[in-house]
Amino acid sequence: MSPAVSAVGSTTYLELSEEGEGAHKFYEVRHEGLQVTISFGRIGEQGQVRSSSYPSTEKAAAAAARKIGEKVRKGYAPAVRGVRQRRAVTRRQIVSAASTARQAAVLWRFRSGASAFGVFVGEEHAWVGNQKGDVFTLTHDGEVTGRFGLPDGVKCIVADDFWIYAGCDDGRVYDLSGKVPRVAYEIAEDVDIFWLDIHDGVLGVSDANGGVTSIDHEDEFQWRRKGAGTSAWMVRCDAEGVYHGDSAGVARYGADGAPRWSTPTEGAVLFGWQEPREVFAGTSRGWVYRLAKSDGSLLTRYRCDAAVFSCAASPDGRYVFAGDNHSSVYCFAADGTRLWKLGTGCGSAYSMQYRDERLYLVTTDGSLACLDVSEAAVRAAEGGTVPQPADIKATGWERVVPSEEVTVVTTAPTNGIVVECVQSGPAGRMRMRVVSPGYDPTWRVQFPKAIRVPGARYVVTEIHEAAQGGFYRTRGDIQRLL
Repeated sequence: MSPAVSAVGSTTYLELSEEGEGAHKFYEVRHEGLQVTISFGRIGEQGQVRSSSYPSTEKAAAAAARKIGEKVRKGYAPAVRGVRQRRAVTRRQIVSAASTARQAAVLWRFRSGASAFGVFVGEEHAWVGNQKGDVFTLTHDGEVTGRFGLPDGVKCIVADDFWIYAGCDDGRVYDLSGKVPRVAYEIAEDVDIFWLDIHDGVLGVSDANGGVTSIDHEDEFQWRRKGAGTSAWMVRCDAEGVYHGDSAGVARYGADGAPRWSTPTEGAVLFGWQEPREVFAGTSRGWVYRLAKSDGSLLTRYRCDAAVFSCAASPDGRYVFAGDNHSSVYCFAADGTRLWKLGTGCGSAYSMQYRDERLYLVTTDGSLACLDVSEAAVRAAEGGTVPQPADIKATGWERVVPSEEVTVVTTAPTNGIVVECVQSGPAGRMRMRVVSPGYDPTWRVQFPKAIRVPGARYVVTEIHEAAQGGFYRTRGDIQRLL
């Protein structure tokens, strides 16, 4: 039975705390007159706050009671705030044993300050995000060029054409493409996010319960499916759909959410990678699976000596890389032949990416490490000769934090593009359209929700048509036009 909620107002505080690495979350419902305010997050932290208004106190009370009842049915129970303490987040069990292999040729190493899971390497920069919410950008030679500060730990960093997104433990996905982080997506409060990926504005979310959710460019729910297992660490997206890995194996869903195929794996999937025609899944039993995207058929398996925390491949498919939970990295030929195994010297690789004969790792000790994996460097490393890695520091960089403030201008720059916020539909949702000539005014524009004001106009640096067509995406700085 749900706790009672009066028509005048009340506050109900609930918690769900499981043993070990299970859930450790709170949920508070505050009803005051026509207003219902929901607070939720991890116990001991501030969490997120969302408010809704209703036409009468009775409807507000009913809504509050319904929200409480939903949580109670999921196992939440009344509690006293402050009795339970914050629990450290541990995403995967870390085996502390050091690698017994010879050390890899680490060119440079940047210690971010906390365990790091997010990495992306583009044409100009490498990005690393850690559990303190720090996101640093560095050149390929290891020079720090920027620092963002998000409210909670960074789960992963993904790129979608020009755009860079960081998934955060506060349940939001931030666009880091401009000077200031902006909230691009807000994940449903009942989804315990494990991993994220994005393609052409469509976000894929895998979660602790083994589910996968698809969210469109307007931050609106598309579909949700439950996999055959739990602990879904893998989600990869492309134009054809979503590839999802959990404790039971890997499955593919179409862009409409319809199941296409499923392939069981030996061991739970802990990480996923994709190339144009193949997906790769690293498992807790030390295997990396190479599967055909078309039908899920097994092409090759690669054998590691311990649980696989991360994997990657060279774009030509010639090499497959893996990182285990004993601080080792591996390289395999496409046919499954192990070419080498070397130690990282800086912890186990939670994520990795290959680019131009270099392997970039983010690790359990918070390092972003750049490894030389050219044939000459590997042969030297196997013989015991490695370079002295450069230790990179990030001194003097202030955190640029998310903001809902927008610079106001009275005239649009000559090279700026004007967009307008309009309310549409029976729900009065705020949509964006392009006002400047040369664009289709019926197309919607992907634009941060938190800064939308009905009737307001904004100036953006660039407008791009989505690859699939049908809507536009903004890029660069945003200013409000008076």
